[in-house]
Amino acid sequence: MAQNGLASRLYNGEAGLNVVGRRKLWFSVAGVLLLIALLSVGLRGFSLGIEFAGGNSFQVPASVGTLDDAEREVNAALKAENTGIEVATAQKVGGTGGDSYELRTPQLSADQTTAVKAQIAEDLGINADQISGNQVSEAWGSQVTSRAVLGLVIFIALVMVYLILRFEWRMAVAAVASLVTNLILTAGIYSLVGFEVTPSTIIGFLTILGFALYDVVVVFDKVQENTRGITANNNQTYGEAANLAVNQSLMRSLNTSVVALLPVGGLLFIGAGLLGAGTLKDLGLVLFVGMAVAFLTSILVATPLLALLKNYDPRIQAHNKRVLARRGALARGEVTGKGAVSPAEATEESLDPDAAALAGAAPKVGARPAGKRPTGARGGRPGAGGNRPGGAKRR
Repeated sequence: MAQNGLASRLYNGEAGLNVVGRRKLWFSVAGVLLLIALLSVGLRGFSLGIEFAGGNSFQVPASVGTLDDAEREVNAALKAENTGIEVATAQKVGGTGGDSYELRTPQLSADQTTAVKAQIAEDLGINADQISGNQVSEAWGSQVTSRAVLGLVIFIALVMVYLILRFEWRMAVAAVASLVTNLILTAGIYSLVGFEVTPSTIIGFLTILGFALYDVVVVFDKVQENTRGITANNNQTYGEAANLAVNQSLMRSLNTSVVALLPVGGLLFIGAGLLGAGTLKDLGLVLFVGMAVAFLTSILVATPLLALLKNYDPRIQAHNKRVLARRGALARGEVTGKGAVSPAEATEESLDPDAAALAGAAPKVGARPAGKRPTGARGGRPGAGGNRPGGAKRR
């Protein structure tokens, strides 16, 4: 009984999930999510860190008290100097000199920075040299962004070349579309939830591309294996063979994603959450979100899109029509054959009404055209009175 469970059938690639046949549903859902993500990015934007928006940071030793105590004293110093701003973010960081609190504020002038630093030292009862202050211009963030975009363009170009050489151009287009979908959805989640964007976020953002590409290549490799020489038989359409590949590689992709998410989850929830290592939060968060989205896009977007593109290939179109024609003949009992997919097992794609209208006894690829058999002693079966042993007429 347990052997027939969903987990067992998934592991053996026998779950029979109709992923490719329901591509219209996945494309509709992906389209709605992409629209929401793009609207959020365009209208709401991102919560930028001081590296991108510009600002100041003050580091005070953790010995002054809790993080809330430090934030309260820095806000008091900012108010005393009439700066009109407050602490934007506060986190605990580690260093060679021990733990400290990093408190970031919007942009201050040089005189304001010096005055606030002296006021913080006075309020906390420590020396001013124990407080370190840094000022970051937004021009540095713009430079990081331009280099990240350049790296993204180069990466996608190299991916296209590799996939065209390794597979074909349709697989390259489907894979890149899946990568772009992954990036936009991850960016949309950051915009909607309000996660802060830092240089660590950009690094993690580019890192998830490699993981997403690996997941797509695993599935496409199985698709290529299942569809190699597919036009030589009339048992499966291209979409059905691709759907079988998704089912066969689904458990492998799931295991890979879970194993990859476990250390990233530990980095995020234990390192940043429990241990308070705030510098790990930005990197761990984008990796966790991006890897989870990459698994879904590689299964629900890449392979269905590949099947859609292949169906525009005249050779695949002709093959699909032959399969449907043979299936229609089998359903009517006109022919019999082994290994044919029954109408009940056919996917939504295989039941296309236009293709089904062409149902008939289509010849198998490579078969000789049917014709009359020659009769006589050379080519046909000898007649009843032919020369054969024991064939003499009895008297």
